[in-house]
Amino acid sequence: MEVLWSKRSGTVTDVIEGLPSDVSLAYSSVLTTLRVLENKGYLEHTKEGRAFIYRPLVDREEARESALGHLLSRFFDGSPELLMLNLVDGRKLKKKQLQQLRERIAREAD
Repeated sequence: MEVLWSKRSGTVTDVIEGLPSDVSLAYSSVLTTLRVLENKGYLEHTKEGRAFIYRPLVDREEARESALGHLLSRFFDGSPELLMLNLVDGRKLKKKQLQQLRERIAREAD
């Protein structure tokens, strides 16, 4: 999705070429992923000549909210607090990130 969001549209080959150099995926794997995303309503495609051009139907923020909602309901009983506690307890956040969260929470609490 990141590649398609940045390019606004693209073929399977465009997506493969837009992936980080340390990511190596087969054409068929990327095609399968794009088809799954299309079936879920995140993408659409049009045919131009022999190529299928994929375009995002949702923006990054909408996709993030959807993914986070799924993550919360599936793994954290719908609780944002449990998610945050897991991140903090698992030491997955650096000191700077924790400080930024503290500041944001303080602003939101006012």
